[in-house]
Amino acid sequence: MALLVFDSGIGGLGVVRQLRRLAPARELIYLADNGFFPYGEKPDEALLAHIVALIGQAIAALSPQAVVVACNTASTIALPALRATYHLPIIGCVPPVKPAAAASASKVIGVLATAATVRRPYLNGLIEAFAPGCEVLSLGTPALAELAERKFRGETVQVEDAVAPLFRQENGGRIDAIALGCTHYTFLQEEFSALRPDISWFDPALPVARRSLAVTQHLPATHHPQAGTAFFTGEALAPALLAPFGLTRAETCRW
Repeated sequence: MALLVFDSGIGGLGVVRQLRRLAPARELIYLADNGFFPYGEKPDEALLAHIVALIGQAIAALSPQAVVVACNTASTIALPALRATYHLPIIGCVPPVKPAAAASASKVIGVLATAATVRRPYLNGLIEAFAPGCEVLSLGTPALAELAERKFRGETVQVEDAVAPLFRQENGGRIDAIALGCTHYTFLQEEFSALRPDISWFDPALPVARRSLAVTQHLPATHHPQAGTAFFTGEALAPALLAPFGLTRAETCRW
């Protein structure tokens, strides 16, 4: 048995890193849908059908004990359909609006996400539930996920141009906490903090890892032949990039 961690690219590796830290013995498989990346600019209907079909293929091929959808866009679009279709625990990922709102002194917070996440009603529900006393300024941008992918591969990137429109909104200068609504952004934390060290930046990776372990804690950890493998729908990453996450093999999907 193993946890299958799914993302559109490298973003879910931040969740894998936290799972490794919290539960080193838990066996993990990673699935990156980099062949269909980026998710944030694709129509919802196309994404929904694609994600449900791909996860179904992965479940059939890999027999995981649970699926961690470590992708905010996929979670906001496909979680209800996935849970209705497949009868195993499926854990989603949401923008960390709640901790950002709790930490804000100015009560003006930001949400950085993909365009798909920002336009979904799910985000409005989170804001209504967990940030009722805050003004929430959102920015959906296609640039940051691509920058995260490039940085992960060793490039030097800068995030100022991509995030500047958030601060140019009315009251944007009062933002003191930002919820990162895409797991890719985990890998840009250094750049965010250097750009605005006065702001608290909230990463979804750790809460998702904790929730995943809480949901699956009753399930035994037993040997799985595919544990430690990262599967890619497009070109596989070099094993050296995956080794820090405890992933020892990289394969292109054959199913």
